[in-house]
Amino acid sequence: MIENVEIKVKNKKLEVLKGTTLQEVAKQFEDQFSHPIIVAKVNGIYRELSEKIDRPMDVEFYDLTNNTANRMHVNGLIYMILLAGRELFGMSCHFRVLHSLDKGLYMETDFPLTNDKVEQLEEKMREIVDRDLDIVKMNVTRLDAIHYFESIHDKAKANIMKYNTNTYVTLYKLGNLYSYFYSLMPISTSVLGEFALTYLNDHGFVLRYPTIYMKDGMKEFVPRPNIFREFQDRLSWEKVMKLENVAELNQKVSKGEIADIIRISEILQNNRLLQIARNIEAKRDQIKIILIAGPSSSGKTTTTRKLAMYLRSFGLRPHVISMDDYFHDRVDTPKDEEGNPDYESLRALDTELFEKQMRDLLNGEEVTLPTFNFLIGMKEYKVKKKLEHDDILLIEGIHALNKTILTTIPREKKYKIYISPLTALNIDNQNRVPTTDNRLLRRIVRDNRTRGYRVEDTIAAWQNVRKGEEMYIFPYQDDADATFNTALIYELGVLKTYAEPLLYSVESTSPYYNEAKQLLNLLRVFLPIPSDDIPDDSILREFIGRSYFNAS
Repeated sequence: MIENVEIKVKNKKLEVLKGTTLQEVAKQFEDQFSHPIIVAKVNGIYRELSEKIDRPMDVEFYDLTNNTANRMHVNGLIYMILLAGRELFGMSCHFRVLHSLDKGLYMETDFPLTNDKVEQLEEKMREIVDRDLDIVKMNVTRLDAIHYFESIHDKAKANIMKYNTNTYVTLYKLGNLYSYFYSLMPISTSVLGEFALTYLNDHGFVLRYPTIYMKDGMKEFVPRPNIFREFQDRLSWEKVMKLENVAELNQKVSKGEIADIIRISEILQNNRLLQIARNIEAKRDQIKIILIAGPSSSGKTTTTRKLAMYLRSFGLRPHVISMDDYFHDRVDTPKDEEGNPDYESLRALDTELFEKQMRDLLNGEEVTLPTFNFLIGMKEYKVKKKLEHDDILLIEGIHALNKTILTTIPREKKYKIYISPLTALNIDNQNRVPTTDNRLLRRIVRDNRTRGYRVEDTIAAWQNVRKGEEMYIFPYQDDADATFNTALIYELGVLKTYAEPLLYSVESTSPYYNEAKQLLNLLRVFLPIPSDDIPDDSILREFIGRSYFNAS
């Protein structure tokens, strides 16, 4: 008996044959999208297009301009690289996703690369797109998955499976390869045509792709040497410590060795900040302003105050100033495109007052500084300040590196520091831990602890925060005199113990359930790490509590 099912797509009712796939329905709406449709949302939950329709449902389709679809697109590209590489260079070649770089992913090979080889790899990938190969989802036993990954000498994947207690696991098949990814996946290679490869060095290249922030397609690659160097330094340290993936970190936890890893990580980070302080002290007669900026949840408060202590140990007298104190009064806050207050915009700051007061301070004048009262939404003027010979200003804020501020003060008097938790520890050779996810987990824990925010509140605000970072922070990172990595190799195991209960509170009916579920999927591969051995001056304490620099 033929049975029809009524579904609704963008308020349009359709009758389809029971058993029809979401992909077959998506074809009717392709002309409404500027990119291929990659994923569907069924009754509020993301589903792969291979799923069959068996009941009435509300359906929405998304292309790569959607966060979830974009992540699927990237993972699909990584999978294509594995297949293209094997077809070109043989089954023994291996590729490793290391970290983000500009608007792409930096990847390395275990064989020598040339620009010609990278061009061949891209050409082979485009051939695979044209072949429209299926990416097939399948359930296999965990033991069979471990045996397969051991047979192809992928120790990282085999070892991480040992920390999965499920009897069955989900793998994906592309050509003659099997793998897993921490996202849903596209159902075929035909939707993966938007990418480019850029040769970088004799073992590395960058996979570039459109992000949700690129309205006009992919941009030209920018090398970002400061960020690249910080990532490479961290990767070299992880290799020495035998901590190149989550399974190796879990092994330290299970053997009771994590306390030493915590202490070593903290020493490494403190030494790097001390070196920055020494560089500043070496030019103490020249540098008068230190500008510190970084994306949300980078640890700016702890970094700024710890740096101030190091500078004091050299006989300097630092004065910390937050650019947030220069917000326009709330009634004068600019609006964004949707008519909401835009606190991320540089226009939200009284830059004219800020510039004048910083200039007056450097000229030896006494200045009454503002303190922004967030309860009443106005500046209050109470603190008077005058700089002496060994005084130095530490200014922190999301716009601190913007080239349009403090333009009347000579560049040689300023020292710029870009900070971010540049997460280099990955799950395995193809599944990375995005720095953005690390920062969001930090923020979820801190917002709940200090402001009583629900997970939904933090996730709801996150998109605007990220948009502001793309516009006002990331474009200026290359102008920094120093880049400081605030990530700690052990921190996700600690954040797991704080964030998991909060994430489980998000109901499946919540519009933010998918984001919460994605973070839970990331955290489940980490063994929990207790916070007992974390020192009170750690950057992580800024988020989990009991920080030396903050009483909360």
